Amino acid sequence: MLVTITACAPALRPLKGAPAPSVVPRAVLPAGYHQIVFDWELQDRELVGRGEGVARIASPDSVRLDLFLRGGFGSGVAVLIDDSLQVPGGSIVRGLIPPAPLLWAALGRAAVPAFHDTTARVDGELLRVDIGVPPSWRLTFRGDSLLRLERVRGGRIIEWVERAGSVVRYRSEEARRALSLTIKRVQEVQPFEASIWDPF
Repeated sequence: MLVTITACAPALRPLKGAPAPSVVPRAVLPAGYHQIVFDWELQDRELVGRGEGVARIASPDSVRLDLFLRGGFGSGVAVLIDDSLQVPGGSIVRGLIPPAPLLWAALGRAAVPAFHDTTARVDGELLRVDIGVPPSWRLTFRGDSLLRLERVRGGRIIEWVERAGSVVRYRSEEARRALSLTIKRVQEVQPFEASIWDPF
C-alpha cells in the first residue's frame, strides 16, 4: 500500500536555471515576540475541519500553536522548540500538525536537517536549493524569504509547505491530507509567560 501511495506523489523535477553558490539564505524568524491569528481548514480522507488558531512565536526558535475547532467542539495545542515538537492529545490534533521542519517553513524559518551535498540554481527571481544526494529536501526562496519547502523520498515529493501572501498551505501526499492557514493579523507582543511552553 505504501508503494502505491508513494507512486501517486508528484515526481521531483530537475532544477532549472543557472548554477548558483550553494549558500542557503538564513530565512529566520523576526526578532522579538509575535502573535499570528489565523483561520485554518483541514481536508483529508476521513474528515474536513475548520476553525481559528493562534501562533505565539518567540524568536529565534520557539512557537506555540493553539487550534480551535469551529463551533467550540474541541481544541488542540502544539509546542515546537528548535526541532522538538510536542503535540499532546489525540491523533486528530497530531494530524493537523506538520513535522517540525515543515512547521518552521510555514512560519518562514528554514530549519531542515544538515546534509553535506547542496545544489542551488537561480531561475529568474527564485533560488531553488536541493539538499542531499539524491535530494531529501528542496527549498525555494525569493530573496531571503522562504516560499516553499518540499520533503522528497525516492525522487518524489511526499509532503510540502508553500507560503503565498497571507495563505500558507501544507500537503502530505502520503496521507492525502491538506491544511491551509489564512493569516488574519500579525502583531508584536510582550514576552510570553514561561508556562506557555509546557503544553501538558
